[in-house]
Amino acid sequence: MPALSKLKTLTNLTRIWFALSLIPILSVVSCADNENARKIAEINERIENEFAPDKRVAVYDIEIVSDRNSIRIKGETDQPEALNRLKEELKSLNAPIEDEVSLLPDESVGNHPYALVNNSVANIRSSPKHSAELATQAILGTGLKVLKIEGDFYRVRTPDQYISWVDHGGVQLMTQLEYDSWSTAPKVIYLKTFGHVYDSKDNELQTQGDLVLGSLLKLTGKDEKYFEVAYPDGRIGYVRRDEAEVYLDWLDELNPSPNRLELYARSLLGSPYLWGGTSSKGMDCSGFTKTAFRMNGLIIPRDASQQIMAGKDVDPELSFESLTKGDLMFFGKKATDSTRQRVTHVAIWLGNDRGEFIHSSGRVKIGSIDSNAPNYDEFNTGRYLGSRRYLGESDPQIAPLPFKN
Repeated sequence: MPALSKLKTLTNLTRIWFALSLIPILSVVSCADNENARKIAEINERIENEFAPDKRVAVYDIEIVSDRNSIRIKGETDQPEALNRLKEELKSLNAPIEDEVSLLPDESVGNHPYALVNNSVANIRSSPKHSAELATQAILGTGLKVLKIEGDFYRVRTPDQYISWVDHGGVQLMTQLEYDSWSTAPKVIYLKTFGHVYDSKDNELQTQGDLVLGSLLKLTGKDEKYFEVAYPDGRIGYVRRDEAEVYLDWLDELNPSPNRLELYARSLLGSPYLWGGTSSKGMDCSGFTKTAFRMNGLIIPRDASQQIMAGKDVDPELSFESLTKGDLMFFGKKATDSTRQRVTHVAIWLGNDRGEFIHSSGRVKIGSIDSNAPNYDEFNTGRYLGSRRYLGESDPQIAPLPFKN
């Protein structure tokens, strides 16, 4: 074999030997990288489950990218304590941490951290587009905390802690000073199912807008027949005094009770079902219970699956015997050996001798657990999961209405 060929062969063998010698080293590095990735994913998931188990009321959208030289965390959250915990635990991996996480409220909010609902009803959607699912609603005069501004949409937190997106046309952005001024100003609450703000006292044919049960407006004047009111954006109009009341007077006289709860629940009979709805224009099952309790001065969790976690369990035996008027009844799929309980519906127990409850299903209507009753609801009776009592119970998830100044 010529000398040149022998040299080439020897060189190739050397390269092969060198490459083979690197395999154990690369394998060790690869295993270490995989172990780090596993630890990072485990830490991130555990912290998310601890601080943001319910994505409807907390934001924790954090992604972690790592290599042998650094750990980069990016995304957004409204849970600063969770972010601090995450960074603290990642330090155990002995790599520099690059923090690119945006804390909500973020800088897009500027000096407008609040918004007030400026229409009779504001539609709040699951994502920042008009075609997105209706997640919930908020009615006129409701204060919202702004977390982020993206185009014409604002990511907001409602008084019941729900986080979703509202378009700019339904709300009025406010500075802290403007919001404080609104909070302490005298107000009027609307007490009929539907109504209007009139453009003038002399012409009820021309309106500034419509009203739903529980709407709040600033009180700027009054006479024997009308309240003069102002919208959050400053528009002035007139509301009939026989359809509304001064808000603080109404609050002072308020005595949450089963009878009052039934009164307002019955006032909504016939209202159409609307997925995501929380007003007398249309409401889903939990939007209906939320509205009835709101008119009793209480803010309760938004969804049925959240409402079952509040208050006091009053029917663990599922016998209906310990229920009293005003208790919330829950329905859905019972747990099995392989699946969890799934709450899909809620109603208000009326506590009469006919075994009746009132709920929103197709429309707001009254059903019964009595198989001999003409309004017997066999479907829901068969999927009953239990009941909770809110009235008279102390629970941080059951809060008083705001603007009590």
